[in-house]
Amino acid sequence: MKSFWVDVRPWDKDLATTAIESGADALVVDEAAAVRELGRVTTVAPDGDLVPGKDVFWVEIATKESEEKAARLAAGGLVVVTTTDWTVIPLENLVAASDRIIARVGSIDEAELALNVLEKGVHGILLETRDPAAVRAIAALLQRGEEPLPLVPFTVTRVRSVGMGDRVCVDTCSLLADGEGLLVGNTSSAFLLVHAETLENPYVAPRPFRVNAGTVHAYALMPGKKTTYLSELGVGDGVLVVDAHGETREAVVGRVKIERRPLLVVEAEGDGAAVSLVLQNAETIRLVGEDGAAVSVVDLEPGTRVLGYTTTGGRHFGMAVDETIIEK
Repeated sequence: MKSFWVDVRPWDKDLATTAIESGADALVVDEAAAVRELGRVTTVAPDGDLVPGKDVFWVEIATKESEEKAARLAAGGLVVVTTTDWTVIPLENLVAASDRIIARVGSIDEAELALNVLEKGVHGILLETRDPAAVRAIAALLQRGEEPLPLVPFTVTRVRSVGMGDRVCVDTCSLLADGEGLLVGNTSSAFLLVHAETLENPYVAPRPFRVNAGTVHAYALMPGKKTTYLSELGVGDGVLVVDAHGETREAVVGRVKIERRPLLVVEAEGDGAAVSLVLQNAETIRLVGEDGAAVSVVDLEPGTRVLGYTTTGGRHFGMAVDETIIEK
């Protein structure tokens, strides 16, 4: 998720409280001490966690020279930039040059523009406002997640048992809804949407915070279209929750459970690609069907249509790379 900073200078306790309750990552203040009694949050101040001029730099983008200065400073820390007339080009240039740019904004329109520059957007935004409603509105904008993913239908071609292995349950700090889950795959180029445990079952109670996502080696699609191995997820990590329409949001991992269980592999084809995923062999494990409804893995058969996602294959530490990599 993008970083969300709020400027509460001059000191405004109500605004600061709203920012913290809305999930702000940092508050810009004159003195850090006043913030500490309200909650644990990063402070940007001369006596704060991030010190202006040392950890954070402010640059007003008015000329090409100031743009170049911001790019240079970003090599050593975060840079808060103000564009005098909100011309897009300087922001595009800075986002292309660095992933440490914080855009100073005064409205939700400016925030949306900064967050979508060159598709990937700035590293974060610093909101300057005296209106608590604006804080809540931009916090909600950030929590909505990224652009919707273009999910595609895959046709199941084969389902088979493959013995025992270690599967991963991802327990989030959010309640997930019917149709939501995680995109997981055996390779980094194709993923299936694994449904959360939101449905009633005669054997176990629903666990609407949980996705029984796959085995330890599998890739999960993460925010920013990065990937991570399921085995590497841990408490406090952010995961990308996706619904049947491709809408996304971020959830925080509260726990990861790895247990040895019987497994099956699902193979499917669609969108000119092949996809496979190893899952626990149990009726409570579900994918998302083409109609958005959950489909248990025990009911899968050749011809069943399920939703997934394809992207460029080849990853290095979770980042897409342009090199020859074969995954199968």
